[in-house]
Amino acid sequence: MTRPPRTLVLPPRLTASARTVRAAALRRGLRVVEATASAVPERAALPGCVAGDGGDRAPVHLHAGPSFADVVAPALGIALLEAPADWLARLPRALTRRDVRAVPIGEAYRLRRPAFVKSPNDKSIPALVYADGSRLPGPDAVDPAAVVLVSDVMTFAAEYRLHLLDGAVHTAGQYAEGGRLRLGPASDDALAFGRDVLAAAGDSLPSAVVVDVGRDDAGRWAVVEANAAWASGCYEAEPARALDTVLRAAGPLAELSPYDRGFLR
Repeated sequence: MTRPPRTLVLPPRLTASARTVRAAALRRGLRVVEATASAVPERAALPGCVAGDGGDRAPVHLHAGPSFADVVAPALGIALLEAPADWLARLPRALTRRDVRAVPIGEAYRLRRPAFVKSPNDKSIPALVYADGSRLPGPDAVDPAAVVLVSDVMTFAAEYRLHLLDGAVHTAGQYAEGGRLRLGPASDDALAFGRDVLAAAGDSLPSAVVVDVGRDDAGRWAVVEANAAWASGCYEAEPARALDTVLRAAGPLAELSPYDRGFLR
């Protein structure tokens, strides 16, 4: 029996990047299912996923933001991979070039200096420079125990997105310059720094993930952050290779490797 082709599930509203990933998936022969605004897809309704027939079922993958993924992935048997919440904070300063801490937001309320604060793996706390802790969303809006990343403010002259797969930089591209969106190819120096990051901390990342890196005006390279590949824009990365990272980062739980079980969302 021929196994049904893989299926990629997308959210109702597609970004330009999601449309790029969709086109790459279609070129590869994947089925693509776009959810409607009124309903999320169920496994039994997906092509090749008829329940109860005992035969092979089409493997299902996902490319979407965290809110959509958290609802859909469990129902479709999809394993979502992401870096540990404190991954950036555990990196050596030689890779971050700044102080980074992972703390409960209740502790961050006591900040009395400007700091860059964000949620580690979603957008529940807007990623911004806050003048002090009093400017953060309050306990009426956020659980005081919720972990946030608090870092020194660092300005990047250029920023690059690296799609990492199986311990290597699989594809990459520039996404910002001087704090503004500017797309382009990845520089050789960005790729070299990505390899340095993998050599130093690759074993603390899932097999498929996105890591953003940047260079400041003094030419110093630093890790900006890690992001889930299934929720990240591909910018100027090679679409087929960006798709590779998406499929691994959000694929069937049954295909999950023992190594990646430590990185489930």
